[in-house]
Amino acid sequence: MPDINDFTAGLKAALKPSGTVTLEFPHLLQLIAHNQFDTVYHEHFSYLSLHAVQRILQAQALRLWDVEQLATHGGSLRLYAIHADDPRPTTAAVAELLATEQTQGLRDLATYQAFQPCANQVKNDLLAHLIEQQRAGRRIAAYGAAAKGNTLLNYAGIKPDLLPYVCDAAAAKQGKYLPGSHIPIRPPAALRDEPPDEVLILPWNIAEEVKAQLADLAERGARFVTAVPSLNIS
Repeated sequence: MPDINDFTAGLKAALKPSGTVTLEFPHLLQLIAHNQFDTVYHEHFSYLSLHAVQRILQAQALRLWDVEQLATHGGSLRLYAIHADDPRPTTAAVAELLATEQTQGLRDLATYQAFQPCANQVKNDLLAHLIEQQRAGRRIAAYGAAAKGNTLLNYAGIKPDLLPYVCDAAAAKQGKYLPGSHIPIRPPAALRDEPPDEVLILPWNIAEEVKAQLADLAERGARFVTAVPSLNIS
């Protein structure tokens, strides 16, 4: 939401006296802890901690009542909010997670200042690996024309000379190009037609699912690579 305070005022206006608002979003704590900088792109207006959301809700006379931690999108929160005067007691999970955020430095400027070098390390490691593979004559392909992958490739300045193509199961993307990098998007069948030596999995949050789908390539000797939170080759 471009105006998160106005949106929250709308939640307050729509909520029945005994109702519950449920919200789910990627957790800033996990974004920083696992170096998920590739999830930062233009359609996301906010990157939220529980502490920040609590303050936003309080400004509209809403109260954070409960929170769950989920694995979705690399680590998300599902929270429950009620009117400030609702008699339901706040669960212990709220205080526990707020304390964890404090301990992990989410309210300290230095935490955010240290994030840029971590992103640089991912970029440098991935570039060095792709160049090394190219010099060794190994064939590389990528899987998943996802937004996070596009962010990573453009930040690293990767072009078709290092990554000839990316495969994606969405027919609407096939035959087109990734913005900025101009890397061609091909159907997954291309991986079987021209088996690569390595597959760079761009949507790291579903890497295990992709590996299972491409198990036949592993049987032929292909390796799988993810770049976030750090370079991993399996």
